[in-house]
Amino acid sequence: MRNEDAAKVLQAVRDLAPTLSSRSAEIEEARRLPADLLGQLKAAGCFRMFLPRSHGGHEVDLRTGMDVLETLARADGATGWTVMIGSESPHLFALLSRERFDAVYSGGPDVIIGGGFNAQGEAHAAEGGYRVTGRWSFASGCEHASWLFGNCVLMDGGRPRMGPAGDVPELRGMLFPASEVRIIDTWSVLGLRGTGSHDITVEGAFCPAANSFDIFQGQPSIAGPGFVAPILHFMLHMGAVAVGIAQGALDDAVTLARSGKKRLYARAELAGSPVFQVHLGRAEMSVRAARALLRDTGDELWDACVNNPAAAAAMAPRISGALAWVTEVAARAVDTCYQAGGGGVARNASPVQRRFRDIHTFSQHAAAAEGWFGQAGGALLGHATGFWT
Repeated sequence: MRNEDAAKVLQAVRDLAPTLSSRSAEIEEARRLPADLLGQLKAAGCFRMFLPRSHGGHEVDLRTGMDVLETLARADGATGWTVMIGSESPHLFALLSRERFDAVYSGGPDVIIGGGFNAQGEAHAAEGGYRVTGRWSFASGCEHASWLFGNCVLMDGGRPRMGPAGDVPELRGMLFPASEVRIIDTWSVLGLRGTGSHDITVEGAFCPAANSFDIFQGQPSIAGPGFVAPILHFMLHMGAVAVGIAQGALDDAVTLARSGKKRLYARAELAGSPVFQVHLGRAEMSVRAARALLRDTGDELWDACVNNPAAAAAMAPRISGALAWVTEVAARAVDTCYQAGGGGVARNASPVQRRFRDIHTFSQHAAAAEGWFGQAGGALLGHATGFWT
């Protein structure tokens, strides 16, 4: 059930959506969120929405968070993605000790973390912590983050330290103030250009042990349903962004058709074409189905997090499969809108073209890959596999 703060955040982003849509080209050109828009998103509560009220946040439920992210992505895909990453900051900070979590938020609630989940660094044990060298890709929002992290392989005597089972290296995220991390301008890409997902790097940097955490297996120091199985929350957040991008493309296609658009050599305007109406109707139903699956799955996960936290982890195969399916459906819906628009939508100025590039960049994310269907299928057959193996 939504609290009063949750309703205010959702309404605030709905009010801000037209501004975001009107500035999509500017966001893309800048390859980051402009400072004034970032300030408005902070004021709307986007970056503190999952933070506990005890630390100045709004402590919104999973459904509200998904609705906020879909609304933002419907207005502008890059904004939806960037806010998604930044809003999840409390989940990652909660993997530190409670003392460190409190210290991070001692100066205010709008603290943003960015970084790399892929283990592209090495951490060598040193007195009181680790010496870290690495370069991590896809650090979305790194230019406005207060803290940056990189996942690392723990090294022992020049070799990877193996985990308890002895078959995979031990990994740990290393957290640094953003001022200690170098950003390398690499974000020249097909879509989601406004996310500023550049590479970040450190070389021989010292990370205190208290600033390190286990990204995938760590236990949060903060209680509450929002901090149970955070990776599963993240996957549903991603699905909401995909649905938002697809819904935005449908909005743009309808606007284009209502403008009197007539494709070259066509006998009728686009809006009067029975073929277009069939394709548009099918795409709209597909997006509704994707949204319904996400909401149903999200409500089930939230119920487990509230009433039976041990059951939440068992949902991992279905949630990973749901994200893969939602991404496929969203991409097909956007493709339909793009193909129907004719030559004009190939221009950079076309919002449909931007949606097309955004969703196909989104679909390349490892968490949305087709292979995750195998986790869901294996679970149905009783084949237990590790979520991240």
